[in-house]
Amino acid sequence: MALDAEILSRIQFAFVVSFHILFPAFTIGLASWLAMCEGMHLFTGRDVFRRLYQFWVKIFAVSFGMGVVSGIVMSFQFGTNWSVFAEATAPVLGPLLSYEVLTAFFLEATFLGIMLFGWNKVGPKLHFFATAMVAFGTMLSAFWILSANSWMHTPAGYELRNGVFYPTDWWAIVFNPSFPYRLVHMVLAAYLTTAFVILGVGAWYRLKGTAHEAARVMLVMGVAFVSIVTPLQIVAGDFHGLNTLEHQPAKIAALEAHWETEQGAALALFAWPDEAAETNHYEISVPNMASLILMHEWNGELVGLKDFARDERPPVAPIFFSFRLMVGLGILMLIAGVAGLWLALRGRLFDARGYHRYLVAMAPSGFLAVLAGWFTTEIGRQPYTVYGLLRTADSLSPVAAPSVAATLITFVIVYGIVFGAGLYYIMRVIRTGPEKVPTQPVPDPYATPARPLSYPNEPVGEE
Repeated sequence: MALDAEILSRIQFAFVVSFHILFPAFTIGLASWLAMCEGMHLFTGRDVFRRLYQFWVKIFAVSFGMGVVSGIVMSFQFGTNWSVFAEATAPVLGPLLSYEVLTAFFLEATFLGIMLFGWNKVGPKLHFFATAMVAFGTMLSAFWILSANSWMHTPAGYELRNGVFYPTDWWAIVFNPSFPYRLVHMVLAAYLTTAFVILGVGAWYRLKGTAHEAARVMLVMGVAFVSIVTPLQIVAGDFHGLNTLEHQPAKIAALEAHWETEQGAALALFAWPDEAAETNHYEISVPNMASLILMHEWNGELVGLKDFARDERPPVAPIFFSFRLMVGLGILMLIAGVAGLWLALRGRLFDARGYHRYLVAMAPSGFLAVLAGWFTTEIGRQPYTVYGLLRTADSLSPVAAPSVAATLITFVIVYGIVFGAGLYYIMRVIRTGPEKVPTQPVPDPYATPARPLSYPNEPVGEE
């Protein structure tokens, strides 16, 4: 593969978007978790929820800031590296991205200051409202960004004149055929990403024997959440797959490394796809299972890659393996939820050290699954930027390969420094744990008679 301007620009955009997507995937769920903690503090008066809020809001602030910075860099690349694409799609994508700024970003900016700095400066209900508005703003941001991205996969509501996409039906553009499925799938993925970080942190505190009450709350709420949401995510993924099969059959054939059109297609659990020879090596497969999963029919017909011209096929190996990584992580998440629910029902959730180690290992699983899912989706859209209409090779800016290579190297260095520092701070906050209760409490408008739970042989409120 020659490292020409197209390949380097794709690598550069993939690098930037991979960094960026990690932060929204985390902050969407974390904002809702903060709203839940503050709401529970208002409702129950338990001080542990205040400590959890003030602990996680520090991590949210850093993650939110890094997400904003990386998002700005990503948007500039449309003009620097993909100017032809930007010019062609501006009448459609420009307003969608502007709506995100005018609604989600303004909403978050309005209430973020109150959320971060207003705990002792505004009333409890107003502060809770600000936190809820920030959480709602993160959801709005996901709505508009996924609408724009989904339109690139399933374009609708446009007319093409002189190589430019002009809107004819904004309802069709916003609610394009793949958007509802991708929105649900991504939001649930974001919630699971946050849930497994919270579970991992809570389990780590249990293993260390610190932050007893806070760790118990994180474990109980985290297990309850993932045991419900993980099965929902599997169902949402199934609907998303059916929609992709309808609109992007070449992507489905590629991620299954399925070459021949046949009925009762087998599911390749593992294989080494060979695009040159149009075959798989070392394949381990289950008969009829691909047809059953993809079409819900035992002998359903699955179109193979050989039915598509070579220049219409996405790269096979990258999405074949990234898809299996995503599915494998989903299965491990399901195991974590089921095992946690079983332990909770038996009264052993807080003492199962093996399970706690499993949760610590699973803490980054949501981030890995999100990256694997995005690689599958975006690489699977190739060789198009707007599926079936605008090719990636025709979307480039007239920039020389050395210039793209230089900026790519710069991005890698700068991102490593900036985001490395942010990650270091987050890890320091986690190591410190929920704030200690001061000996002489300061006046707190939230202060109500606390009703902490007492656990055998564990001091309360020492975090």
